Amino acid sequence: MKGYLDRIEDGGKAVILLEEQGFEIVVPFRELPDGSGVGSWFRIYEENGCFSIQLDEAERKHKEQMAGEMTQKLRMKSSGSKYKRD
Repeated sequence: MKGYLDRIEDGGKAVILLEEQGFEIVVPFRELPDGSGVGSWFRIYEENGCFSIQLDEAERKHKEQMAGEMTQKLRMKSSGSKYKRD
């Protein structure tokens, strides 16, 4: 499974969204790999209700690149503001 760290809640709980499965898991932040932060992507393996979580830097870079490309396309389509400046 793939997931990303959406937020860290009070009490040090990390909320990881599993987008393909459409649900979230909550784990103690201290159990995440070193270097984890909001927006980090993970490969997650589940066995007998226990999760093994590994950072996925390649997925993070891929998602950032996709976001940059989408932003660039939107900027190219923009014809500017319809409001006049004084």
